Amino acid sequence: MTSYCSLLYLAVFLPAAVLAYRILPQRLRWVALLAASYTFFWSVSGKLLVFLLFSTVSIHHFGLWLTAEQQDRDRRLAAAAPAERKAIRQRFTRRQRRILLFASLLHVGVLITLKYAAFFSTNLNTLLHALRLPVSLPVPAFLLPIGISFYTLQALSYLLDVYRGTIRADRNLARLALFLGFFPQIMEGPICRYGQTAQQLWEGRPVTWQGLTFGMQRILFGLIKKIVIADRLNLLIKTVFNDYAVYNGGIIALAMVCYTCQLYMDFSGTMDVVIGSAEIFGVHLPENFRQPFFSRSISEFWMRWHITLGTWFKDYVFYPLSMSGPLKKLTGAARRRLGNHYGPLLSGSFALGVVWLCNGLWHGAGWHYIFFGLYHFALILAGSLFDPLAQRVTGLLHIDRNCLPYRIMQIVRTALLVCVGELFFRANGLRAGLAMFRTMVTDFSLGSFADRSFLTLGMDKPDFIIIAIAVGLVLLVGILRERGVSLRETIARRPIALRWSVYYAAFFFLVIFGAYGVGYVPVDPIYAAF
Repeated sequence: MTSYCSLLYLAVFLPAAVLAYRILPQRLRWVALLAASYTFFWSVSGKLLVFLLFSTVSIHHFGLWLTAEQQDRDRRLAAAAPAERKAIRQRFTRRQRRILLFASLLHVGVLITLKYAAFFSTNLNTLLHALRLPVSLPVPAFLLPIGISFYTLQALSYLLDVYRGTIRADRNLARLALFLGFFPQIMEGPICRYGQTAQQLWEGRPVTWQGLTFGMQRILFGLIKKIVIADRLNLLIKTVFNDYAVYNGGIIALAMVCYTCQLYMDFSGTMDVVIGSAEIFGVHLPENFRQPFFSRSISEFWMRWHITLGTWFKDYVFYPLSMSGPLKKLTGAARRRLGNHYGPLLSGSFALGVVWLCNGLWHGAGWHYIFFGLYHFALILAGSLFDPLAQRVTGLLHIDRNCLPYRIMQIVRTALLVCVGELFFRANGLRAGLAMFRTMVTDFSLGSFADRSFLTLGMDKPDFIIIAIAVGLVLLVGILRERGVSLRETIARRPIALRWSVYYAAFFFLVIFGAYGVGYVPVDPIYAAF
């Protein structure tokens, strides 16, 4: 079982989990969810389940340790004289920070060792060779547990929230294990906070007709995105990216746009299946996408794309760094010299740069991922730097920044910048990405479209027509959501004949036009590799 969109998951595993959950009494339903979660993880990663167990048990221990320190501090403060309280707080703060630092280094160390050791060793060997030093480090190769990047961030958020006093450490190991290992989200997220889902998972909410139908609707819509669009685009994308040197800039631009579309449809489609699966059990996971391609700036795009990762970095990396003592002093000094806009921007750019370096590395061990992160950092920083100038220019030219043509221009510009970033993200290394970008700029040609040779790259005319229809459907749903219209709630209020006509139409569209069978290789979810 390698995908939430596989027949094994949809037709066997998920129904079996729902059935087991349904027949158990409410107080024991968590057992069905936990057993299903660990069965799912074992089916994907086998004996690597030990890493999830290690993370769960150790985070549980460290959380209880932090809470014990906090309770001890509170007892001592209650019994201490006012003059002694500051020293007591400082002493316990230092102890808690040491516990937090040790726990964080332990878990991040496991992640770095498994995911990045080979990358660091390879690059150090390259440096040593360039320096003509007769030293060569071994390049390790580790098996990577599925979802380790996701559940590690969830574990760290739990620990940091306990440290901050936002939540109390959970003494129930099983509840914490279910929070970290819940099977619909273990492979690709969303990255949840303990306060968002832990209690929902434990309550054993009933399986309702509305939850079942809404969940299945969401799953069906996600499957159309994944199997009809994303998987159908895969042949063209693989053909061009794996042999980019033989194609002109027009074909590379086509592959770049197709990959951006594929990545969105694959990831957001899988999120629909994930959120729909959880909804069947009465569990509401946070949304991970909010129509990102309607964004008017790169900054807004990242508020709408992979939302839970962005908020994680904002809450646990950006804010702590920007509110640290040195940066607060720098902000104050810069504000006095540069004003209220550029002063905080100057000091905040350091924290923002760290966030985007981490974001790039989180996606994978490769220079093209680092470049991808720093590319978006540069765009966001440039947008903040030049926004006052843009406002003055549009004001002098009497351009309404909220008029439809200007908004469309901003949306198209943002989409193009995103596509360029995804070119490097998908490329087989940074050198390949730079070479593809150079070809796209210096050798752009529409000749392959004029002579229709682009139809020989793995997709023919009917494929493009199917893609256009499916993307149009997704676009329509996105427009309605932007206007505050919930299509599935609207459909649910319609007469039963119309309702089921829509469901059957969507189902048969998936069955008839899905990319599977002869000529297609099953495509694993893209973000499961991160």
